[in-house]
Amino acid sequence: MNQPKDIASNFIGVAKGKTSQAWYKILILAVLAGAFIALGGAFAGMAGAGFTGTQASLIKGAVFPLGLILVVICGAELFTGNCLLIAPLMNKDIKVTGMLKNWGIAYIGNFIGAVVIATLIVLSHLYGQTGETITQSGLACLSTAAAKCNAGFWDTFIRGILCNMLVCLAVWAAMSSKNAVGKIFAVYMPVFAFVVCGFEHSIANMFYITSGLITSAVYKIPVSGLNFGNGLAYNLIPSTLGNIIGGALIALAYWAVYFKRNKNDDQDATGE
Repeated sequence: MNQPKDIASNFIGVAKGKTSQAWYKILILAVLAGAFIALGGAFAGMAGAGFTGTQASLIKGAVFPLGLILVVICGAELFTGNCLLIAPLMNKDIKVTGMLKNWGIAYIGNFIGAVVIATLIVLSHLYGQTGETITQSGLACLSTAAAKCNAGFWDTFIRGILCNMLVCLAVWAAMSSKNAVGKIFAVYMPVFAFVVCGFEHSIANMFYITSGLITSAVYKIPVSGLNFGNGLAYNLIPSTLGNIIGGALIALAYWAVYFKRNKNDDQDATGE
């Protein structure tokens, strides 16, 4: 496996690639990442329907990692994982404009991918035929979306911090492995943990909230608090801000220990 200092060294090249590639390539890979996370969310929603409490959380947590596994193994641009770009930014290996370009395009692309999958899931009638009784998975979809739209701003913000600490640790850990199986195992437990704990992942929430809004409209089931305004104000904005801070905490910690130290060591070796 790659040691943490090796991960830091390798990530510099990865970061330069992420911030210098053409915008349309970032967008395409970001749409894929949003779709991958949404597919993991759909998998979790279907698997956990009909269960409650700890059982539901464990089942959802057991299958949701599919999304990040696909991102890591297949290659895609996920906004939350790219918060680690703060480390090479602090080390002056990339420019702030490059990082913000990546973040902005990745966020938009992730949203597109998540919305496309949410729309296809509902329109495929997996939640039941229109005009008929909605399935348990459809009701679970509405319940999840409503809970996210009705959550408190600060609760969601803090849960967003905790979530992306685990997501960025999963991405970092995956870079320690030199084979696909190792990367999958590295990703699995941190993602399992954040789902079971109920932390907030902004990109997954794009899928959950959109699914709930479309389901509510298609099946004509009004749900208190489930609307675009609440979804944006009480979930997507605070979870996104929290995700940035959570990622920054991990990135800054590793920058201080590995990136910054490596740079000083290079200067000492050359006598400069």
